[in-house]
Amino acid sequence: MRMTSIKEKEQAVVEEFELFDDWMDKYNHIIEMGKALPVIDDQYKQEKYLIKGCQAQVWLHAEQKDGRVHFTADSDALITKGIVALLIRVLSDQKPDDIIDADMSFIDEIGLKEHLSQTRSNGLVNMIKQMKLYALAIKG
Repeated sequence: MRMTSIKEKEQAVVEEFELFDDWMDKYNHIIEMGKALPVIDDQYKQEKYLIKGCQAQVWLHAEQKDGRVHFTADSDALITKGIVALLIRVLSDQKPDDIIDADMSFIDEIGLKEHLSQTRSNGLVNMIKQMKLYALAIKG
């Protein structure tokens, strides 16, 4: 079975978001993604797994499975949980190098950053940074 590349996953997200006419529908879609996010193991809901610089609490854990990075996460805020679910959908189960090199251009393509508050936008950047750091550590 061929693995879907990050670019292919990004393109799928862009096409999905094009189905919605306004941002309220897109926010609702993001929130639904968060609700569908598999529950993170309670052992990872600790301080050391919290992403710094997020307004909401976001726990992120990464582990290696068959040479690929697998992410799990949770948040105490619905929209933030949806955003991390979106990032996991694109970056999880990819090779560390592919995660490190991902340009994440789909975020701008769907207009996500400009529709987030400054603090949430910073949180988004910090989530991506942390996912890339995990990939780097696993590659290391």
